[in-house]
Amino acid sequence: MKKIFAFSVFGLMFAPMTCDAVDWWRQETVCRLDTTTCYPSMGTGYDREMWDASSQCWGMKLICPDALVNNDDYIPVPMGKTDIARGDKIKADFDTDELNGDCFGVRRTTSNGAMASVGDEYVPVWCNTVPLYADEIEQLPNGMIVTSGAQPTCAELALDGYVAIQVGKCYGKYYDPYKYYIQCGPGDLLPERIIVLNGADYTMPSGDAPVDIDAANDIFDKMESVSQTQRSKYFKDN
Repeated sequence: MKKIFAFSVFGLMFAPMTCDAVDWWRQETVCRLDTTTCYPSMGTGYDREMWDASSQCWGMKLICPDALVNNDDYIPVPMGKTDIARGDKIKADFDTDELNGDCFGVRRTTSNGAMASVGDEYVPVWCNTVPLYADEIEQLPNGMIVTSGAQPTCAELALDGYVAIQVGKCYGKYYDPYKYYIQCGPGDLLPERIIVLNGADYTMPSGDAPVDIDAANDIFDKMESVSQTQRSKYFKDN
């Protein structure tokens, strides 16, 4: 009997059994640790020591705080594969397949990084030299975006000599106010026209200077009309 009992214990110790989702003290037999991993390799951005009960494997992604809904801890949060796939805890503007430093969650971009997703729509990424006046501004690798409040308008940009034209991987082309006049249309992001001032110093006082922007636009419209008339008179299209 002693020999039979010893053989039975020996067989249990080396039986190829795995643990199921039962607390260890309730297990009927001794089982070996499940070594299944959730990801092929886990370097920066993973916690390989955490057990993902939803997917029955080891390892969790660390999700960046900016990518999470209703998170004010400002530290990366480990999240299981099922929660990530469901997506209800992750902002739609962020891609959790992209590593951002020591965690996952990068704001989605397009146009080679010149447009970024904010509130499920893409807005311009403004070059770092463009002055922005908004409630909340976020810094991205290629420039800045407005995440809260109204987006810049043509008139606001023109005050500082900028136009919403793409320059490389960001928006905001500068025109020297002493050399160019930026004429904006109502409600448009891009100006109606950019007029070369030909070196004229518009800061010098003049008796017939326009009193407001509407008067100035009227003068420029008349100048353009005269120019087109003269061109059609002396230059014939072939």
